[in-house]
Amino acid sequence: MEYSHQYFALFALVALLLWSLDFWKVFKKPVLILPPTDRKMDVLLFSRLIVFVAGVASFIFIGYAMMGPRKPLKFLPSDIEVNDIFLVVDVSRSMLADDLKPNRLEVAKQKLKEFSALRPTDRIGIVIFSEKVFTLLPLTTDPNLVNEIISEIKIGFLGSGTNIGDALALAVARGQASPTKNKVVVLLTDGVNNVGNMTPLNAAKTAKEFGIKVYTIGLGTKKSRLPIGKDPFGRQQYQNIPGGSIDIETLEKISSMTGGKSFMADSENSLEKILEEIQKLEKTKIAAKKQVVYEELYLYYLLTGAILFLFTEIFRRVFLREAF
Repeated sequence: MEYSHQYFALFALVALLLWSLDFWKVFKKPVLILPPTDRKMDVLLFSRLIVFVAGVASFIFIGYAMMGPRKPLKFLPSDIEVNDIFLVVDVSRSMLADDLKPNRLEVAKQKLKEFSALRPTDRIGIVIFSEKVFTLLPLTTDPNLVNEIISEIKIGFLGSGTNIGDALALAVARGQASPTKNKVVVLLTDGVNNVGNMTPLNAAKTAKEFGIKVYTIGLGTKKSRLPIGKDPFGRQQYQNIPGGSIDIETLEKISSMTGGKSFMADSENSLEKILEEIQKLEKTKIAAKKQVVYEELYLYYLLTGAILFLFTEIFRRVFLREAF
């Protein structure tokens, strides 16, 4: 319960005081009258007491109504500034490497879900890439949809290869069309650009021109292996992936050119800390105001008080035969 004019109750309190002085004839000159019998006197005093209590109650209701009681029903957010964040995720086959358990991709998906959950006011978009690039999710403010789409990220339908340049360029193209002021790309990969029409640095140059910051994350360890199927006896076989497969230098240049930051994640814990740092760096600074829809309750109390007061005054004049 809230009150829009809580100090207005003082007016009702003053009115109650004046009415009480009049009711009990405090300032009226004494008049000599013939007293009624004891029984009639008791009935008269009891009746006046009931009327007085009703009168006090009427002023209480009216005073409460004057305070403007109201109950908030719902909150309508006003216009707020949001960030546009594109998650650009590598889905090349090497993301199945098991140096992060159960594999790199599953760890990345879980941590990206946690990251997105911390940005409820921001618009999130998802671009995935391997040899080809694909917008898996346009910008949206629906956290449940973001969570669902991240869960659906899979490997295999975008060919082989690592097309970092075109993936970054696609995210930049979608971002530059948005009217939002602050735009960010989080690029997560475990490889080196080896296919595509645009180089990663040219894509970064375009991102810089449109004021889009790029945070890059290299994911993986120096020693890793890739599941390649099972042998005739049903045992899982692996292919060793050579260390140093991440193009750290290019990732650092991309971030430096665009005003972002570059990171290396070699464990689930380190990836979580990196995303937490990005979350803090890109925390939305807004003075969010909310419009509140209220149910106004004053009318009920005002009508109740008015009816009680009318009853009081009629009873005084008709049954107690008091003069105005």
